[in-house]
Amino acid sequence: MKAIEEIVEEYRDRCLWFLRRDFVPKTPEEALRVLDLIERYGDRAGFERVQRLREWLLLPTSAES
Repeated sequence: MKAIEEIVEEYRDRCLWFLRRDFVPKTPEEALRVLDLIERYGDRAGFERVQRLREWLLLPTSAES
């Protein structure tokens, strides 16, 4: 989740200006919503980073079994 916090801080002013200044995603669902906003309204580098982070978030875990 550290990488998600970093991208949120990097794109906060450009893509997430309407969120609280202290907002940090705590759950995978919140992280996916924020990544979607960065993907839509950010630049190409952000788009590519979001793709990698989304893949990581959606990896199946053994915790479900």
